[in-house]
Amino acid sequence: MTRRIWVCVLGVAWAAGMTCGAQAQSAEERQLMQATNEDRAQQGLGPLKWDPALARAAQAHADRMVREGGALSHQYAGEADLPERAGRDGAHFHVVAENLAVAPTPAAVEAEWMHSPPHRRNILDARLNEIGVGLVRQGGNLWAVEDFSAAVADLGSSQIERKIEQLLIDRGIRPVGDVAAARQTCAMDHGSVGALRPKFIMRWEGSDLGRLPNVLEERISSGKYRTAAVGSCSSGDERQGFTTYHVAVMLF
Repeated sequence: MTRRIWVCVLGVAWAAGMTCGAQAQSAEERQLMQATNEDRAQQGLGPLKWDPALARAAQAHADRMVREGGALSHQYAGEADLPERAGRDGAHFHVVAENLAVAPTPAAVEAEWMHSPPHRRNILDARLNEIGVGLVRQGGNLWAVEDFSAAVADLGSSQIERKIEQLLIDRGIRPVGDVAAARQTCAMDHGSVGALRPKFIMRWEGSDLGRLPNVLEERISSGKYRTAAVGSCSSGDERQGFTTYHVAVMLF
């Protein structure tokens, strides 16, 4: 007898929650995650870490697929898209992607994905580092959702500022000044607040706190600056899940 297998894929790359308890993995979810990580290992890629937030989003969508009972879709009528679904369940990321399938076993699901170029690309995407799986068994098949992300740490303003300050210290710039003023300056489109007038202001948005923007690096390398004030401000609608850091550095 010929078995029918449906597959669907979604990848959302670089775009620009509430928090719940961890979702325990079922045996079949562990099998599917293990199969995915084994396929990554064969290509020299590191394993994906289980993210309870992605798992909640994946499970909710798997439940929805079964209720719909028809063609697989990454977004049904009245349903939020993947970034918003993952964000509402507490995930923070700068890349998010999703694989869908219906097949009898975790091994069959993984095999179908690995023989489908779009699904395979998601599984073997070197940028991705976290995973969540949602499964529903019905009628002899598994309705499977595998959500992936390139996770971004959910940091407070002080933590963000300390990371940027350390980068500046490494370059011979001493952090000083009014943090409150720097944070207000971060939220402004132009200009600055505070008693001291900066010689240069750099505002940016990004997901990597391990490097400074090239423009700022060039300014620092000029040797004209000795001190800086660093401020972080809100990155906007956190429900979307896409997480970026908004930072301002005022050079003196």
